[in-house]
Amino acid sequence: MGVSAIDLNRAGTPLLEIVSEPDLRSAKEAVAYMKKVHTLVRYLGICDGNMQEGSFRCDANVSVRRRGEAKFGTRAELKNLNSFRFVEKAINYEVQRQIDLIESGGKVVQETRLYDADKDETRSMRTKEEANDYRYFPDPDLLPLVLDEAYIEGERARLPELPDQKARRFQQQYGLPAYDAQVLTASREMADFYEAVAKAVPSDPKLAANWVMGDFSAALNKDGLEVTGSRLTAAQLGGLLARIVDETISGKIAKEVFEVMWADRSDADTVIEARGLKQITDPAAIGKVIDEIMAANPKQLADYRAGKDKLFGFFVGQAMKATGGKANPALLNELLKKKLAP
Repeated sequence: MGVSAIDLNRAGTPLLEIVSEPDLRSAKEAVAYMKKVHTLVRYLGICDGNMQEGSFRCDANVSVRRRGEAKFGTRAELKNLNSFRFVEKAINYEVQRQIDLIESGGKVVQETRLYDADKDETRSMRTKEEANDYRYFPDPDLLPLVLDEAYIEGERARLPELPDQKARRFQQQYGLPAYDAQVLTASREMADFYEAVAKAVPSDPKLAANWVMGDFSAALNKDGLEVTGSRLTAAQLGGLLARIVDETISGKIAKEVFEVMWADRSDADTVIEARGLKQITDPAAIGKVIDEIMAANPKQLADYRAGKDKLFGFFVGQAMKATGGKANPALLNELLKKKLAP
């Protein structure tokens, strides 16, 4: 054709390579390290972290040594691992391969290997004997870049709140356990979503945490969605939790309301009103239901008053059944204890 074509697919896309010291001692440690870096780059907004599309990948250098030896063994590099699961599986396979090789009298060769996920094995790609095989040399067309301390400190001051800082703040500001704080700050999007939900129920940030980590996250996982693709906004979920806090509905009914909201993207108040799900909080109405249940179950009443305390659950169940699950649980328990007493 007489022409040359240039592939500009990645032109203008910067590459950041982080090279760690040989401080990791297991595949699980390597994955934990990768996940931490993955979280950081997404918090900073410098990478979308999409491993399948090549935005974030891992080259793992693996070596083994006999127990008690100080010198590292010969390493093999596992190239372009594109998922946390593959990183763990590839490293574990390579560790065992090298152990088997050494124990059978062979020697590990310094080389680059690829991981075949279908066969769950690594295979040789190319050998690299010395450091110069990696072609490390200064580029004459690129000027040296020197960053002074003032510049570094200036950039440090501009950093956003990072995950560990945010997790500590969540514990202090919202009174959350360390585990909850870590889960909720695993991604910037999830942390922002949680804080928006918590604003709707300032008196109960733990309730907000339980729902975001529980039913909300389960719905996302079921539909294969990220937080940014949620079928409900934080305001909608917060509105549902507000109805639990003000006792318009019970926690159990809230789960039913949530399913409807998730399905049709509606608001909690609309679903509650349309389906008549408001909680019964009138003591007289609940008391009347209890009287009817006691009259209809004289044997169970007599047995309970004779000391069979476990029958209390029977009366709770009957009352909930009679009210369609709408009786306020705390009020129901209080009235039942009074009325069932000998």
